[in-house]
Amino acid sequence: MLEAGFWGLVGGLALVIGAVAGVVRDVPARVIGGVMAFGAGVLISALAFELTAEAFDASGGREVVLGLLGGALAFYLGDRMLDSRGGTDRKMSGGQQAGSAAQGLVLGALLDGIPESVAIGVSLVDGSTVSVAIVAAVFLSNVPEGMSAATGLVKAGRSRRWVLTLWAVVAVVSGLAALLGYVVLGDASASVLAVIQAFAAGAILTMLADTMIPEAYENRGRSVGLITTLGFVLAFLLSQA
Repeated sequence: MLEAGFWGLVGGLALVIGAVAGVVRDVPARVIGGVMAFGAGVLISALAFELTAEAFDASGGREVVLGLLGGALAFYLGDRMLDSRGGTDRKMSGGQQAGSAAQGLVLGALLDGIPESVAIGVSLVDGSTVSVAIVAAVFLSNVPEGMSAATGLVKAGRSRRWVLTLWAVVAVVSGLAALLGYVVLGDASASVLAVIQAFAAGAILTMLADTMIPEAYENRGRSVGLITTLGFVLAFLLSQA
């Protein structure tokens, strides 16, 4: 249980690391876009081989389809609701958050981070060690997320203290989400675990398509595809090691 919470916190702390980089230095938009593209590729690989494939092997196609569609729909509806409360463009680096409500920004950050943490917690349920590929993917994708969002929030007029506090809170909640995911699902059947794994994968994939990849393309341009593929290849090799 504590191990799940620890690794969830590690993934969440990557947001703080990225946020510190974003508020201390004015990171060029092209750099942010490139790092986001790489992180997206890493995370896509983890979703495919560490979550979806394992869920399919454990329980079959029905549970995987239900989980993927459920996770995608849940994130989509949650994101739409938070957009109406001021969470729009929460990860953008150009200051588009100006005028956004603090509540919407905070809840949006939590919405983005919780599925990843639950995925980390679930990877420990069967008694094995934590999935290195999932933790690495979450960490490498969270650094540019925190960097981009922090840069944009500072440009939008938020104080550095407010920005760093936001990501510190998200990091703590990420650890708690991983811990709770392990506790709640510790005695769950293979079918239930498969649905939850696929649910997390669907939510994360929808988040990537909705926020990270568009931001990466806007800042980096056509090279995003190549950089994303490079991240995917690295994470794939890590998952096979």
